[in-house]
Amino acid sequence: MKELLKGGLPTEANRTLNFNVGDTVKVHYKIQESGKERVQVYEGVVISISNGGNGKSFTVRRISYDVGVERVFPLYSPRIAKIELVRKGKVRRSKLFFLRERSGKSARIRELKGGKILVAEDRKRQTAEEAKAAAPAAE
Repeated sequence: MKELLKGGLPTEANRTLNFNVGDTVKVHYKIQESGKERVQVYEGVVISISNGGNGKSFTVRRISYDVGVERVFPLYSPRIAKIELVRKGKVRRSKLFFLRERSGKSARIRELKGGKILVAEDRKRQTAEEAKAAAPAAE
């Protein structure tokens, strides 16, 4: 059983961890409502990543109507359409739980120097992967 888990999931090949703790991400999550499926975008700061092999998950925090909302996403879930990197954050901790007690300017995270370049490279990589995936489907 352990050998099967180490082998990985089929979605593992096309989903890489392109973000870290402190980064702002947009998670495109598939939701089913009354028989229809749509994609909902959840944007926020990654405050933790729990490494558990195939059970790897990450927590995203956002402020919605002056209330902090946290959501845990499994990284290899088939419900996640894509994870888009918005900005790279400069942090010195692996878990940012102290952001729960903070609000306003004290809850901000500095942007990493050269972070915009990294975000642009990630966007290029994602568009290339999407075009590559769409090319065999068109044939």
